Amino acid sequence: MARFVIILVLTGVVIGLLWPVLIRLRRGRVPGGVGIRRERTSFFVFIAACVAVSFLISGVLWWFRL
Repeated sequence: MARFVIILVLTGVVIGLLWPVLIRLRRGRVPGGVGIRRERTSFFVFIAACVAVSFLISGVLWWFRL
């Protein structure tokens, strides 16, 4: 369990450090995404990513029987 948490935190740190580079790649527009634009804000939702994260969270919760 401790190893899993350490790996999770380190992954978050690496993604956080690489975030400026990832933004410059402009890979944010993928098929299956929904964009909402208003006067002052814009919001983009990745439908496929939401489903993948849902499966991942469900799997982790099932694994730990929560």
